[in-house]
Amino acid sequence: MTRILTVISLGLMLAVATAVASAKGGAQAALPTLDQVLDKYITASGGRAALEKITSSQAKGTIDIPDANLSGTIELIQKAPNLASTVVELPGVGRQRDVFDGTTGWTEDPMNGVRDKSGVELAEAKRAAIFGRELKLKTLYQTMTVKGREQVGGRDAIVVEAVPAEGSPVKMSFDAENGLLVKQTGTRQTPQGPLEVTVTLENYRAVDGVQHAFTIRQSTSMFTAVIQLNEIKHNVPIDDAVFKKS
Repeated sequence: MTRILTVISLGLMLAVATAVASAKGGAQAALPTLDQVLDKYITASGGRAALEKITSSQAKGTIDIPDANLSGTIELIQKAPNLASTVVELPGVGRQRDVFDGTTGWTEDPMNGVRDKSGVELAEAKRAAIFGRELKLKTLYQTMTVKGREQVGGRDAIVVEAVPAEGSPVKMSFDAENGLLVKQTGTRQTPQGPLEVTVTLENYRAVDGVQHAFTIRQSTSMFTAVIQLNEIKHNVPIDDAVFKKS
């Protein structure tokens, strides 16, 4: 009798497991289209009308790099159509700038001075500087393909692979429920060679009706940096001199 119960239990478990696998397979197969993912992302971000009203942004916050026992401040400035500046101040290390001025990209730090970007690194900087990216993803990448699902922070996310004209493919993960971009993984070119970087976007809040991630984690094989923004302003006057070399 015990043997029969065991066999029945095993049979039941196998049947349930098969049903669950089938259900999961059905969910996997029922992926949204690329247009559905991107349209939902635009809506979740605040909507096309709200996004198009913004022509500049300025964000300030802190940056922590626990692996190097470093903490400092960060300022991110962007101006339409394609100007971008990131300034990081780290005590004991100094001031570091990463800028795209609409044509050229460059970095500046106390140890190496000014270094111009070229090739794939410059192409990556140019893409990153495009203002209003939420509305322009299909023009920034040659192809975009919905690849599947994954878990990000314990939540279901839709994975999209974006392939640029220059550079490596980028994997973007959009929250399946709310549509926001929650993770991005790609290989970036650096003076030391290719480096895989995973960026997770958390703690979204509305600023002037547009959603922004106030917590940004950048992880590589060498370190993890945690950026915590405490202020984001839109449509502030920004002098183009901000994007010029010192």
